[in-house]
This record gives sequence, structure tokens and C-alpha cells, in this order.
Amino acid sequence: MSVNDNWISRRTFVGSLAAALAAAWIMPPGLRAAEKTLIRKAIPGTAETLPVIGLGTWQTFDVGRDETSLKGLAEVLHAFFVNGGELIDSSPMYGTAEQVIGVLLKRVGDRGRLFAATKVWTDGKQAGIRQMKDSLQKWSIPRFDLMQIHNLRDWQIHLKTLRDWKAEGKIRYTGITTSHGRHHRELEEIMRSEPLDFVQLTYNIEDRAVEERLLPLAVERGIAVLINRPYQGGELFRKVQGKALPDWAAECDCASWGQFLLKFIVSHPAVTCVIPATSKVHHLQDNMEAGFGRLPDTAMRKRMVDYFASL
Repeated sequence: MSVNDNWISRRTFVGSLAAALAAAWIMPPGLRAAEKTLIRKAIPGTAETLPVIGLGTWQTFDVGRDETSLKGLAEVLHAFFVNGGELIDSSPMYGTAEQVIGVLLKRVGDRGRLFAATKVWTDGKQAGIRQMKDSLQKWSIPRFDLMQIHNLRDWQIHLKTLRDWKAEGKIRYTGITTSHGRHHRELEEIMRSEPLDFVQLTYNIEDRAVEERLLPLAVERGIAVLINRPYQGGELFRKVQGKALPDWAAECDCASWGQFLLKFIVSHPAVTCVIPATSKVHHLQDNMEAGFGRLPDTAMRKRMVDYFASL
């Protein structure tokens, strides 16, 4: 659930790339992903892979029927697919975001593969079923690839429903999410005791609490991992405002602070996909660039952490 739209610092860092990114934006669909190798990771226990950069919709897609905003977001969504993006994540908690996604998917028309992920965020079995059916209508798609229980809310009840829906072919994968550290202990217990396909949690270069137990557990249990809040609500960009990207970042094909931060995340062996949110095309382009080229190895990841801590 990360928002990166109104940060002066980010505009400063990627502003110099605007012309080049605009050129990439007008390329025919599919060309950008074709000209470089798209980094993909496997969903554990399957033959299916996902691009490591997805798209979140928290706040950024909550625009209702505002036509100016819808036009801008249609460009964002088109650029997402042009650059090889697949996984879009949303929730009923995100205001009008799901309805907006449905409108935009129709407007974008010819697109690449969509991996549709949303959440159930209510109490009670029947309320959960109604909410998930409502989400499906809003997205205007045949079924969701991934249905997640948002912030562990009434998870015992909803998990039974999700298992039934998966068995019936109504969804393809089940998952559970949190963006709060206070839920980590309970989440760990769920991951140890319940069969899950996906878990979504917060992880970034400064908030690395999940490295100790949850990420290793995901590997052990064969659970795919989605990452929210990769920029710590914008705080990480504010920290690097006015500071130059180190020259050695080019060794893992990082050309901006945004790419530096995203590549740190997706280079962790447990992480399947990160879902930064944006309503700006040039931010989207910058995010998607992190899904190409080389990833940091273990030594580089330590160097990145140490350097960022020194700022």
C-alpha cells in the first residue's frame, strides 16, 4: 500500500529521465519488454512465473469518476502492460479503486496478461462472499487469480471460503496480507499452520523486520510473497533528497533511487513481486525499469543497506 505521487523528492530524481521515458511510452505495446530480459520469479509449487514488478492501487486509483484522473490512470495502466507488467493488486478498502480498475481495463483494450489480485475486507462468511462477488463485478473479469484476506480480518472464516472457491475454480490462489508489524506474530502462526499460496507484507531497505522470521518461513512453506509499502510511504525518497545515486549502483542496473529501492526488495530470494502504487506515467516507467537487468547479489545487498543507513 505505497503511494509515490506527490513527492517533490521523487520528481527531482526522475525528472532528468522524463524525455527518455516518454520515448519508451510511445513505443508499440510489447516492445519495451521485448528489448530487454524481463525478470520473473516462480510462484512456489507451480510452473507459473510473475514479473517482479507489479502495480498497487492504494489511494492512487481512488479517483471515482473524475475524467481527468481516469485519463491519466489509463496511460499508467497502458504503460504498465507495455513494460511487461501483469499483477495488479487492490482491495475494497481502497475506496473506488476496484471500480476504476474495471473502467480502465476496458479503456486500455489490447493489453498483456493480467494477474488480478484483490482482497476480502469484512466480517462474516456471507458478507465476505457478497464483497468478493461485488469486487468481481467492479473489475469486470471472469475470475480473480488471487484473493487475499486483508490485514487478517476475520481470517478463520474467510480462509474456509477461499479454499472452497479455489477448489471450485472461482479463484486460482489464496492469500493473506498485513501492512502492520503488530500482526507479524499472528501472521507467522497462520503461515505455519495453514496452507497458503501467497502472503503480502511490508518490506523495504529500512523496514527489514520480516527478514528474520517471515521471509525464511515463506521459503520453507513454499508461499509466494508480495511486498507492499516499498518506499515506506515516501519516507525513503525524502531521506535521499538532494543526494546522488552511488556510481556502483550501475553494477545492478539501477539508474534512479526508485530502482535502487525496488531492486533491493526483489533480489531477496523469498520475494516474488513488489507492488508500488502510482498515478504518474514517469513514476510507473521508473518503477518498471527495476524489473529488467541485473539484480543485486548478497554482497551488493549488504552494501546497499550500509550505504542507505549512512545517509
